[in-house]
Amino acid sequence: MTQDHSIRHDGGRLGFLLIHGLGGTPLEMRYVARGLARAGHTVHCPQLAGHCGSYEDLRATTWQDWYRSVATAHDEIAKACDVVIAGGLSAGAVLSLQLAADRPKQVAATALLAPTLKLDGWGVPWYSILFGLVTQKWAADLVPFIERDPYGIKDERVRALVMNAINSGDSAQAGQFQNPGSTMLELRWLTKTVKRRLPDIMQPALIVHPRHDDRASLKSNAGYLQRHLGGLVETLILDDSYHVITFDRQRDLVINRMAQFAAALCESRGLDAKTGTPLRALKGGAA
Repeated sequence: MTQDHSIRHDGGRLGFLLIHGLGGTPLEMRYVARGLARAGHTVHCPQLAGHCGSYEDLRATTWQDWYRSVATAHDEIAKACDVVIAGGLSAGAVLSLQLAADRPKQVAATALLAPTLKLDGWGVPWYSILFGLVTQKWAADLVPFIERDPYGIKDERVRALVMNAINSGDSAQAGQFQNPGSTMLELRWLTKTVKRRLPDIMQPALIVHPRHDDRASLKSNAGYLQRHLGGLVETLILDDSYHVITFDRQRDLVINRMAQFAAALCESRGLDAKTGTPLRALKGGAA
């Protein structure tokens, strides 16, 4: 059985459920998780089904399996939190949108970090467009999806650390160096499902996307969500990061904007920004 590498920080009654990317690991979220925990929030970063194990472990899963991991994690954090913001990195952001669509009353808002509906960044090989012609999983597995330089990271020092983790062979540290083609096909099916539901997702959304994303272009991803989500959308465009914005040069800016987003959400609901407690209750207690 694969070891569980989920990350959890207990804090106030406002919680962040943060989902790592496809083929990735909860460690992708650790800097952001720590920053939000320092701001007083509860944070849970679950490990998706099939991840942090072998290539075959990942290949054996479907997007519904990944989503069940998200739904279970939401059930857990909801026990400790009155307000839950669901979000994630890349494909994790897409999974959080599916959760928001399924649970409109339980998910207060979404935080979408480099959301990936389409792999069309400048670092994606040109021939990957041909993968769009593949519709069967057996055929998809004939197409390799191998991590390549710059690995979604602009900061050379951080990139070197990630490369060392990749070379260690420990998928719990750096995720899968090569993703099965069938897994990428599952991502396509997930994205197709979520796109149909975007107009019905009325919760406020924060989108943080790098202008020079090497994996998912700004226009086809953040831009598409801006045009199609049903609720209010706030967008921050980063100018000095590549795809993995939770690791890259502007990760502190990502944390600060997410904390501000949470504070504004609480204010709109008459809640304390750190604890998620109704302000009327706090005033009554002080009296």
